[in-house]
Amino acid sequence: MRRALQLLGVLALVAVLVVGVLQASGNGGGTDAGGSFDLAAAKKRLAGAPAPLAALHAESSELLPGGEKAFRARLRELRGHPVVVNKWASWCGPCQIEFPYFQSVATERGKQVAFVGVDADDNRGEATTFLRDNPVPFPSYDDPDEEIANSFARTGYPTTVFIDERGRTAFIHQGQYRSERDLSADIDRYLRR
Repeated sequence: MRRALQLLGVLALVAVLVVGVLQASGNGGGTDAGGSFDLAAAKKRLAGAPAPLAALHAESSELLPGGEKAFRARLRELRGHPVVVNKWASWCGPCQIEFPYFQSVATERGKQVAFVGVDADDNRGEATTFLRDNPVPFPSYDDPDEEIANSFARTGYPTTVFIDERGRTAFIHQGQYRSERDLSADIDRYLRR
């Protein structure tokens, strides 16, 4: 009996480790993170978006300068459209796990919803490499001192902020999204588009 319990304990531990490895590799609940995202195909799907959203798609995976002033100006340009802002960093494990969800959902919904990244407290070179290896169909603002991030949420990594069409914060999601479905559900719940 004791030996059977030990064996069950080992099997349970192995199962937990396998699930953790699958989730960490991006295979646990959404898009395959293994570099399979095709930015060119995503941009083709997004063709015909309204001008303010098309301007975001034209800057896909770019790390934009300008700090909080440039970020706020962009949000003003996006008034009339719901906006999803994702605070991330290249060194952040949970950010890396959820990035494929943003790739997919931003491609699916980017003609109606604006997506903007904020790369906070990060090394610009490492962030640029991360974006090259994990492209998204929207730009991110370089925020090495967390000036932008602290202006909307003094929280950990990652953080996703939902801004309604009038430019008001509708919801702040702290932590990693577990699936594309969860991210999409929050867009439906808080931005009703």
